[in-house]
Amino acid sequence: MSRKTPARKLMAGPARDQVATELRKRYENGDSVRSIAEATNRSYGGVHRLLADAGVTFRSRGGETRKKTGT
Repeated sequence: MSRKTPARKLMAGPARDQVATELRKRYENGDSVRSIAEATNRSYGGVHRLLADAGVTFRSRGGETRKKTGT
């Protein structure tokens, strides 16, 4: 017998739209996709898909870029 938990499917209909809207607000307030996934106990891919479906424009990856030193 497998000890893996069954995969959770993304909900459909108005409930999905409501969750996507809530996640969008968090993302637009500065939370990362990864931090939202951890806080809501969802996968990174699931959160990313919900945000994309909610029409989010994603920020670029990573932090500050490195600056050149003395030339």
